[in-house]
Amino acid sequence: MITAIIIIVVVLLLVGVVVGMYNGLIKLRNLVQEAWRQIDVELTRRHDLIGNLVETVKGYAAHERGTLEDVIKARSAAMAPNQSPGQQAESENMLSQALGRLLAIAEAYPDLKANQNFMALQQELTSTEDRIASARRYYNATVRDLNTKVETVPTNFIAGMFGIRQAEYFEAVGEQREAPKVDFGQRDATIPPPSGYAPSAPSASTPPGPQSPAQTPAAPAAPEATPTVEQTQPIDPAGPTNPGEGPAAPPAPRV
Repeated sequence: MITAIIIIVVVLLLVGVVVGMYNGLIKLRNLVQEAWRQIDVELTRRHDLIGNLVETVKGYAAHERGTLEDVIKARSAAMAPNQSPGQQAESENMLSQALGRLLAIAEAYPDLKANQNFMALQQELTSTEDRIASARRYYNATVRDLNTKVETVPTNFIAGMFGIRQAEYFEAVGEQREAPKVDFGQRDATIPPPSGYAPSAPSASTPPGPQSPAQTPAAPAAPEATPTVEQTQPIDPAGPTNPGEGPAAPPAPRV
């Protein structure tokens, strides 16, 4: 009896573990599907906005038929049903390239750029792109969790038994992976230093340059000033005692 009870307990524990792992895998798979539906909602909104944008541009640049047709074809391909995340990402990339060419053409039409409907559609499209990026990050995070469970032991055995497979990431492809290149034509320009920059004084080990003070001849020293000495006349002992008196009279001869 004790042995039978132990066996029953072990079996129940194993069943509980298997059920727990299976339920965890199913939960992750449902999260992936829910995240993908959210992306699909945002992509549908994007396709509608692009269709309205094309109609607005037609009123101002109807002769740009080639670009308009490219956008319409790319939009139709992106709206095709039953696409995998990888195929959908490639279709959206082609649509983004065609949309970029359309917006570049719109720059040449000031009246179109000033159209309130066109500006509102651009703002809505930018907001939708931000929501798509946020939904894609969440979707890829859930796909990562599911794929980790499917690939690791022991849940990989449960996934193989019940046919739970890895999900596909929704990643940017093609030109969306490349960062935009910004160049203002000053890549090869020589940029002067700031006006307040002062080069540091050369060290003792550095030989003086061509403009170094060591090679500049020193200015000749100014001659020392000689003190001015007033020339004085010798004092005649027989002269007047006072400077204001005239010369003394000669002595009278003796008789």
